[in-house]
Amino acid sequence: MCGIVGYVGKRNSQDVLIEGLKKLEYRGYDSAGVAVYTEQGLEVKKSQGRLAILESKLGEAPLRGTIGIGHTRWATHGKPSDVNSHPHTDNSQKFSVVHNGIIENYIALKEELAAKGHVFVSETDTEVISHLIASLYDGDIVKAVQQAVKRMTGAFALGVLTEYEPDKLVAVRLASPLIIGVGEGENFIGSDIPAILEYTRNVYILNDGEMALLTREGVELMTIEGNFISREIFHVDWDIITAEKAGFDHFMMKEIHEQPKAYRDTMGSRIDASGRKVVLNEVKLTAEQLRDVNQIHIVACGTAYHAGLIGKNVIERLARIPVETDVASEYRYRSPIITKNTLVIVVSQSGETADTLAALREAKRNGARVLAITNVVGSSVAREADDVIVTWAGPEIAVASTKAYTSQLIAFYLFGLYLAQTLGTQDEAYIAEVIDAIKLLPEQVEYILGQAEAVKQVAEQVATHEDLFFIGRGMDYAVALEGSLKLKEISYIHSEAYAAGELKHGTLALIEDGIPVIALATQHDLFEKTVSNIKEVKARGAYVFGIHSAGEDELKKSVDQTLEIPKTLPLLTPALSVVPLQLLAYYASLARGNDVDKPRNLAKSVTVE
Repeated sequence: MCGIVGYVGKRNSQDVLIEGLKKLEYRGYDSAGVAVYTEQGLEVKKSQGRLAILESKLGEAPLRGTIGIGHTRWATHGKPSDVNSHPHTDNSQKFSVVHNGIIENYIALKEELAAKGHVFVSETDTEVISHLIASLYDGDIVKAVQQAVKRMTGAFALGVLTEYEPDKLVAVRLASPLIIGVGEGENFIGSDIPAILEYTRNVYILNDGEMALLTREGVELMTIEGNFISREIFHVDWDIITAEKAGFDHFMMKEIHEQPKAYRDTMGSRIDASGRKVVLNEVKLTAEQLRDVNQIHIVACGTAYHAGLIGKNVIERLARIPVETDVASEYRYRSPIITKNTLVIVVSQSGETADTLAALREAKRNGARVLAITNVVGSSVAREADDVIVTWAGPEIAVASTKAYTSQLIAFYLFGLYLAQTLGTQDEAYIAEVIDAIKLLPEQVEYILGQAEAVKQVAEQVATHEDLFFIGRGMDYAVALEGSLKLKEISYIHSEAYAAGELKHGTLALIEDGIPVIALATQHDLFEKTVSNIKEVKARGAYVFGIHSAGEDELKKSVDQTLEIPKTLPLLTPALSVVPLQLLAYYASLARGNDVDKPRNLAKSVTVE
């Protein structure tokens, strides 16, 4: 996700900012910029594209000063462009802001400020912050930032400069990481430790609801309410590579642990303040157009296809519209029946998947409206689709997708609810119940991550085998497919997923003594039938690891080992039950000595057919 760097000291700040941003390139970005206080005042330079483009601009016309802020942007609000890049300023060009995260109420704030004469030039939520701080400024930048933060809802980390107090740098953290680097006669901010590790290993790690005032002479920590904080300095003894991974051994594990945040960010402002309604401002389909939709095709590849299988269940259950799911590489070659009343949903993490892009174009040629679910604003899929739901998972570095997949599930839940409330296929009370349950998912994932050691023990057993089976019924079967793919991708163990009820139609011939079977039993209405299928493989010698929801303790009597996930609505269990399967694949790959982040023969973005 976006990267923040800030500096105040004696060095040329431009150089510190650029070097810091280079250390954050691993996070992914589509534009970059810096703001520096110079003899001419607060000056900003920014550009779309790689950091090298910005560096070239600064080489031709350097910004000379000893205080500044810098940013690499991963687009959320507004396409990648020079004007949408950070830092953002107010109309007077006296206040400058860099921002990670999402301001959920930015539209309301923007309308309020526009009514007072503020003129906006970008599509971003961030620009609103600079205008809001400027409107509240009365000689004290810390107080102005505190007042502004109290008006904002969402998750954010901020770096703020003003020309009126050119020796001060203000930093704020609310649910988006930010650290303070402490040096001798100089101080730093960064969204991640690698940004400042070249200059200091002494840091303060801000907690949610905290802020800092940095000057050349020192750092003051305080709460957003203004209460001063005393905290011990944390000394970093990691190397740069470890720091990029936030202390995790691999990017994949880091990204598995980032899923609670990815869930929250993807929900973002899409749930209204009442908590009873989904708001999808990016979807321009009118209620009349939605009522005309008589079939939906979900088209994707690999992991995104598995998300589509969950999407099919969600949409059919909530909106009662028939849904077909297709592998994108097959879609256009089977002459699909597409009419003007067909809605085609294409799903792609990168937005550049060649087969998915070809399917999108085929659908449009045949008159369908296309909705894209993607993690990359400004990607080919996002540009060519009629409507786009962006999954705010942030960039994935590991080849095996984790947080992008689960963010796609959240997008499908939100879209299914949006359809249901628009079409009236579910009552308001039920929609509110599902929304309440969705909002609990992040902390429930955190609970599952706390049980990683139990999964690791199973994975180390699995790693000694060359064959494995996953079974489940209903939505559990769709999750089993993803779990099986994840294991194959990075452990190279031959794995197959089956609908549990189909075992007796041939697959039982493959079950032999000691073979591992991962059994998902989280669907309450199918629980007893799944247990019966589990007994079939147990009777033939399988070692069964079962995953069940809290309260379904009967499973323990039928399997060798279980893992309990928190109880949620059956519709939402895929967003939880897949997490232990991701951990299983990770630990099995580790046990076999593989390169977890870069499995053989695979690429992150498949841009060829």
